[in-house]
Amino acid sequence: MIQWSYSSLKEFLNCPKQYYHLKVAKDYQKQTTPQMFYGSEVHKALEDYVREGKPLAKNYEFIKPVLDELLAIPGEKYPEHKMALTVDKEPCDFDAENRWVRGIVDLLIVDGETAYIIDYKTGSNRYPDPKQLKLMALMTYAHFPAVKRIKAGLLFVLKNTFIPEEYQRDESENLWKGFINDTNRLKLAYENSMWPPQPTGLCGWCPVSSCKFHRER
Repeated sequence: MIQWSYSSLKEFLNCPKQYYHLKVAKDYQKQTTPQMFYGSEVHKALEDYVREGKPLAKNYEFIKPVLDELLAIPGEKYPEHKMALTVDKEPCDFDAENRWVRGIVDLLIVDGETAYIIDYKTGSNRYPDPKQLKLMALMTYAHFPAVKRIKAGLLFVLKNTFIPEEYQRDESENLWKGFINDTNRLKLAYENSMWPPQPTGLCGWCPVSSCKFHRER
């Protein structure tokens, strides 16, 4: 049985060979870029503000108005909330050995039959990808059986942009269909040990120096 998350599945689809070296063989490690460090720092600051009311550092205070709007939404707040499902799509512990998929919601708000999912983004809003929201919605439905509808969105904190999405519980089957082909590809890769390289414009940032497409920046 495969184990995946939205980010790991995306890494596989971008380049199976890189995925193999980082996630399977583990003979290379991804280097932390300044952008990644900044993103982690922002997420931590927002989590502490929502969870504990910890004041934001001066360089993050510009985000406070939109956070306060989110905190004003009625319901139980779950910052950086971890969820996981078995292959039967049943809820399980985040680190359970029998987990199939797992993920972390930046901010989940549950108010009776309605839930809100917010995904903080610190990068460009040029190519918004809401697919991760769909996966988080599906896991929310499994972990919170009373929830019937979900209002979700990508919050690009540096661009002051919000990309909204909305889902209904009865759409779950169709939402899962959006992941079937990709997870089947990952499963076949494991079963057949097939990890072909997929060269892109990002090869200069790849740590797998043994790849024939690797090039130094």
